[in-house]
Amino acid sequence: MQGSRTMLKFGFGPILAWTALCFLLECSAQEPAPQVQPALQSSAPANAPSPASSQQVPAIPQQSQAGPTQSGPIAIVPLDSKDPGSAAIVTGALQVANGRAMIATNGAITAGASTTEVTLPHRGVLRVCSSTTVKLASDASVPKGEVPGLMMVMDHGAMEASFATGRNSDVLMTPDFRILIGGPGAADVKVRLGQHGDTCVDNAGANAPYVLVTSVFDGGIYRVQAGQRVMFQHGSVYSVVDQEKESCGCPTAARPNSNDFPETQSAGFTPLAPVAPVGAIPQNAPTEATDTFVHKSGEPAQETATVVAKHNEPLPPNTPVVKPPKPHKVKVDKGPGFMKRMGHFFRRLFGAE
Repeated sequence: MQGSRTMLKFGFGPILAWTALCFLLECSAQEPAPQVQPALQSSAPANAPSPASSQQVPAIPQQSQAGPTQSGPIAIVPLDSKDPGSAAIVTGALQVANGRAMIATNGAITAGASTTEVTLPHRGVLRVCSSTTVKLASDASVPKGEVPGLMMVMDHGAMEASFATGRNSDVLMTPDFRILIGGPGAADVKVRLGQHGDTCVDNAGANAPYVLVTSVFDGGIYRVQAGQRVMFQHGSVYSVVDQEKESCGCPTAARPNSNDFPETQSAGFTPLAPVAPVGAIPQNAPTEATDTFVHKSGEPAQETATVVAKHNEPLPPNTPVVKPPKPHKVKVDKGPGFMKRMGHFFRRLFGAE
């Protein structure tokens, strides 16, 4: 009995194993072959460009067409000057190198006795007239990736703006007005502030930008057209002198040792020279002076005298001159004159006496 069980056990074991192996081979042969094809298709685009990748190529120029950012300074001011009185004073967030002050985000520029030419990188030039202070700052409200507009503040003096306008407008603030300079165009704008709120605005150039003047008090608006020069009297947009004759920019400096009209001093940009006290010798006076007396021909020659005045030598004190008193006149009784004697003669003749 046990022998028959052992025989069955070892006899059916190989048969069952062979049957299971055949079943597995048959099942694998009946599986569909298309499952291998996606692997072949997915490996093919690895070396060949796909339509999706060819459509992403134009995206690179679109990023380069976006507005450039303000990576460098907003203004560069020269500091070297042969005349110390003409040197500009610059304050604020800046760096000084090679005789130039580079304003990073904000600063103030005060010109000396002459006009200071400020360089605006990639834009143009800003001229600050003599004895004028202009404060500069970049517009912080501009989205990232765009060139910010320039914010300028001036409370006296004059300035000249010659730069290219962009997408974001530039603004100049004065005590009475808000002057907006918008594109497109190349700005050639001149602004001068006078007494009692008088403001001169010149929007010159054939390709002049959009210039809009707004009152900070009553909200009045006035647009300065291209090629127009106007004068706002007493700080009001309702009192405008069109086609102003006087220049709105920097005054012309008088030439040394000339009789030119002192336009800079007349406009109130520089103070007048102090008047020397009576009897004082000016600082620039010559050290010696010579006077020669000229006589006419036919008359005896007079003696020539030379007067020498040394520089900064004190003048002699003024001594009063005492005149001698006039002599007292004594009346002297004189005898009768000729006419009186003749009168006595005729009176005796006619019996009057």
